[in-house]
Amino acid sequence: MRERPLAGLRVVVCRPPEQAAELVELLEAAGAEPVSAPVIAVVDPPDGGAALRSALAGLRGGDWLVVTSPNGAARAGEALAGVVGIGVRAGEARAGGGVRVAAIGPGTARRSAQAGLRVDLVPERSVAEGLVEAFGPPPAGGSGRVVLARAEVARAALPDGLRAAGWEVEEVAAYRTVTRELTAEQRRRVAAADGVVFTSSSTVDRLVDAVGTDAVPPLVVSIGPATSATAAAYDLAVTVEAADHTIEGAVEALVAHASTWPR
Repeated sequence: MRERPLAGLRVVVCRPPEQAAELVELLEAAGAEPVSAPVIAVVDPPDGGAALRSALAGLRGGDWLVVTSPNGAARAGEALAGVVGIGVRAGEARAGGGVRVAAIGPGTARRSAQAGLRVDLVPERSVAEGLVEAFGPPPAGGSGRVVLARAEVARAALPDGLRAAGWEVEEVAAYRTVTRELTAEQRRRVAAADGVVFTSSSTVDRLVDAVGTDAVPPLVVSIGPATSATAAAYDLAVTVEAADHTIEGAVEALVAHASTWPR
């Protein structure tokens, strides 16, 4: 990236400002000009996190906690800070059968570790279906309980798939994603940009709502298959999808794509 292969490229960043620093820094290091368009905000669920705290307090040895995004991991870690007797904190021994943690994607696993969650399982495919495959059926005679901490509105593929495999799933809202309105100047800058990095399905939904599909920049970078599927649902052509489903992976994929351009 020291060669600044993205020099002059204007790239839209849809993440909230408080969560956009890593993406902005990586884009700038590669020579791109980040265009801030924070179309989402991450806030508490309507109950203020009461259901999440209650579900986590009820976890017992052999149960699973599943987090599907960095935001979910962070919220679960915060909730666990006030809950005692749960074997999921970093460094706590697994002897005797502690609660196990699964995270979808390396970015979520990394945020989980930062939040004090010791991750036992990261599926090879960073999508709900990949986690269902990795779980398989519940153990005979053992705990088959799963607490799924995620966004208030999310795909049904994960809980449905786990239940079909025989797991007892409790879904709890760890956070919700709400719309952040863009100014007229921000919408103008989005329409004039060269590319956009979508880091979640919600960023796709909210940017399309804000500017329409015609104003979405032509070079579309997706962090992973679920986000790509959301873009495709709007007939947006995904230019490149990150192989490593992280912020860094998305920028690396964009840089690799840029290396194929004629100079």
